[in-house]
Amino acid sequence: MAYGSVLVLGGGIAGLQAALDLGDAGFKVYLVERSPALGGRMAQLDKTFPTNDCSICILSPKLVEGGRHPNIEILTLSELLSLEGEAGEFRAQVLKLPRYVREDLCTGCGTCQEKCPSKAPSEFDQGLGQRKAIFIPYPQAIPRVPVIDREVCTFFIKGKCRVCEKVCPTGAIDYEQGEQQIELKVGAVILAPGYEVVQEGLGQYGYGVFPNVITSLQFERILSASGPTRGEILRPSDGRVPQRIAWIQCVGSRNHQKGRDYCSSVCCMYAVKEAIISKEHHPEIEPTIFFIDLRAFGKGFDLYYERAKAEYGVRFVRSMIAQVTEDPDSRDLIVHYVDEEGRSRREAFGLLVLSVGLRPSREAIETAKRLGVRLDPYGFLWTPLSHPLSTSRPGVFVCGVMQSPKDIPESVAQASGAAARAAEVISSMRWKEVKLQELPPERDIQGEPLRIGVFVCHCGVNIAGVVDVEEVVDYASGLPNVVHAEGNLFTCAEDTQRKIKEAIREKGINRVAVAACSPRTHEPLF
Repeated sequence: MAYGSVLVLGGGIAGLQAALDLGDAGFKVYLVERSPALGGRMAQLDKTFPTNDCSICILSPKLVEGGRHPNIEILTLSELLSLEGEAGEFRAQVLKLPRYVREDLCTGCGTCQEKCPSKAPSEFDQGLGQRKAIFIPYPQAIPRVPVIDREVCTFFIKGKCRVCEKVCPTGAIDYEQGEQQIELKVGAVILAPGYEVVQEGLGQYGYGVFPNVITSLQFERILSASGPTRGEILRPSDGRVPQRIAWIQCVGSRNHQKGRDYCSSVCCMYAVKEAIISKEHHPEIEPTIFFIDLRAFGKGFDLYYERAKAEYGVRFVRSMIAQVTEDPDSRDLIVHYVDEEGRSRREAFGLLVLSVGLRPSREAIETAKRLGVRLDPYGFLWTPLSHPLSTSRPGVFVCGVMQSPKDIPESVAQASGAAARAAEVISSMRWKEVKLQELPPERDIQGEPLRIGVFVCHCGVNIAGVVDVEEVVDYASGLPNVVHAEGNLFTCAEDTQRKIKEAIREKGINRVAVAACSPRTHEPLF
């Protein structure tokens, strides 16, 4: 008899979508993620192409839904060690690493982070910002429970400090927490471990040598409202807005000498997106993209490229870059290249962005080898042409970039397909291992005087770039029957959802107005 549950490895947008589809279909899902929170790379992005929609605004409702879903059990800081058995009756061994914070006691209040004296470079901000030794990776993180980095924490290094333990109001800090090994019985497995960006070979363009040479993922964090500069495009060297920005394409891709002679699929379009967004942030910026070939293959992609040129003045130069040097006085980058007429050229730019390629992470490759699934020559999971979601092992499916480089919409589409294939294996067990969700009781508010709560979302330049949020909050607070009005950086985040619930209880609110993103994407969440 098949087990009526599925293990989804990877909590990025692909793994999250697969888990939600399966959970909604009546199957138990174990969502296993190696990092402290769900979200993956999409959580680090500012916008998505070609619509320029806010990335976290699309992702956050799915994160909250996944965190609340009664059929999804989230296992963060966890690794899949082994998988025994066959399709329908797998036994998975999962190693859960210590968080040093009890998830059942933590309320996500953030007091421990505020008081912690130790700092380290933020992995989420790609080293451009800092975080504490105890930290939540980003504002919308699910679960909203901090993790202690024992490599930075003074207690683990010197046996001292313990400030987070002293200030925690619920006693959730647990320095003695250890590893746990868990056995899960599942009928199918979906692999969606995502990707990492290429880091080797960037020195030839001055990365790691010149401070104003950054990667495209670092630039995404600079653009983001939750990033180290709160959405202001500022040079790392001096904190000034660069007048000219250049992008170099195919960095770490199409390189046969490094064994990566494949196209990473998304770099052209995310560079076009970043150039457009930089102009929206600062109209005086002059963006230039150095490219070899342009890949604009998706729906609306070519039109997006044409709009970048015609409406935003993005300049495209077909050339491979020979060398990058630095002006020691201005810290500008001098790009040496040969133009299409064969002439040697030199141009100065205030900021240089490297459009780095995608590849499977080393951990994902090692996991695939342990599970006995076949890899292609580049380290992505091998799939037959006739069944692009199936791996070489029956009952184990794949979606997202681990199958091949692809953008967010294609990853989401594959995730739903993989969920359908997994459900097919265990279809006879639908609703057998899950419980129907019990909704909280409703309160009859008929006849009560109006008590309105207004919650206005900031969301960086997405909303605050065109709306004076504080002015809206002040205006709303003076309207009839409004008993509470406040602004929030991200109203769709889990911590703000809790604040709304608390305000409803404390202020007796019986009507709620949320000024945020489109109801098309957010109405079900609120």
